[in-house]
Amino acid sequence: MERTHAKSYLIGFVPYALAAFLVGIIGGFTAVLGPAFVKDLGLAYNNTTWTALAMSISTAAFAPILGRLGDVIGRRATLLLGILIFIFGNILTALAPSLAFMLAARFAVGVGSAAIAPVVIAYIISEFPPDRASSGFSLYMLISSAAVIFGPTLGGLIIEHAGWRAMMWLCVLISGIVFLACLLSSKEKNTPKKSLADFDTLGSVFVLIFFSLVLCVPSFAQNFGWRSPAFLLVLIAALLSLIALILVERKATTPILQGSFMKRRSFILAIVALFLTQGLLQANMTNVIVFVNYTQPENTVISGYAISIMYIGMSLGSLLLGPLADRFEPKRILSVSFAVTGIGCALMLLFSPRTSVLLLAASLGILGFGLGANATIFMRVVLSDVPLKKAGAATGTYGLFRDLAAPFGVAVFVPLFTNHVTASIRMGMGENSAALSAIKLLAITEIICVAVGVAAVLLLPHIHRRKENENEAKG
Repeated sequence: MERTHAKSYLIGFVPYALAAFLVGIIGGFTAVLGPAFVKDLGLAYNNTTWTALAMSISTAAFAPILGRLGDVIGRRATLLLGILIFIFGNILTALAPSLAFMLAARFAVGVGSAAIAPVVIAYIISEFPPDRASSGFSLYMLISSAAVIFGPTLGGLIIEHAGWRAMMWLCVLISGIVFLACLLSSKEKNTPKKSLADFDTLGSVFVLIFFSLVLCVPSFAQNFGWRSPAFLLVLIAALLSLIALILVERKATTPILQGSFMKRRSFILAIVALFLTQGLLQANMTNVIVFVNYTQPENTVISGYAISIMYIGMSLGSLLLGPLADRFEPKRILSVSFAVTGIGCALMLLFSPRTSVLLLAASLGILGFGLGANATIFMRVVLSDVPLKKAGAATGTYGLFRDLAAPFGVAVFVPLFTNHVTASIRMGMGENSAALSAIKLLAITEIICVAVGVAAVLLLPHIHRRKENENEAKG
């Protein structure tokens, strides 16, 4: 009987696994899209910020909205809808004749991604046996991370020989094949059938407005200045939309953002720890590339393998440490993975103007290993005991904050590094020395953040012990 059940939930997971692979592989390809696009159109390089921001906004802000939609119309319907929007966005990307058109196209791709991730996680919560949930999350993270590894390199080769539009049409082809595979897969047996009458439409609008503005705040601050009218306007608009969001959600019958879910200690502490660590991924990747550009300008290889090394580490972390949360208390495994993350940051203290490839690889790879495990186990902790009928809304809310973590890290740690380099050079320090001083300041700051994250992890509730007590009470 157990074997039949195992085959059932794993077979049912196939279309969701394919969708997770799709987002990862296309994300890997398009990691090199921004620079190629702006170069082709003769735009300033800093416009790559806006192409990335357009997708980040829709991916994060739409996650709770589409997660809630999955609870209403069903996971499979939401998954297929998300892939269709994803394909549409990639078609628009391939056709983009201007920056404004490209921003709209990447926004559409983000909407598709936002529909896919919550339903994949909701399936794991709802269909995987409780004692296999962490293994399910690890499988999801492994598929997502591994799919990214070779994308940037292959994408770069395609762009070099055929151009970025050819690469995007290949992405459209891959997306179409995955859609057909998901469409032909077995249908859900327990598809929820609920009315859209109580869907929190007004709340959805303000969720989209507020969290879009939240992601714009750090980008506007970096590009226009903390005292600029553009930044102040976005900041004020964000505060006003937050007030409106709170008022609207208080009156909603079925709010998009579930207050009872977000007030839990396991959610608040996990999100704090998540922001302190997961933001290191993109920030360190960017800063290490810039560091090498300063100290070893002749070394052009680092920008190609930095992404791959970190994602290889993430894949291994999710594969090796993530499933242990099914057997041992998740907070204990998190403490270990946080320590690994700290070691990856600490290795940056050993950097020199002629840092070897092995040391760079070790720092990025170890950091990625810890981050991959963290991301997997956080899902186990935050989504533990979520009611099945609210699984989509809960996973969407978690996805929202998870997707905000990386831009937060970039907004904090990238300026910390670059501003320190600029200030040191103005004081008469050479570029190599300035970059070395900045990378070590960054490492120390990140180690402190990891330590605070460990403290937050230690305050998390015991997941396994709580369930054991509940089982004893029922017995």
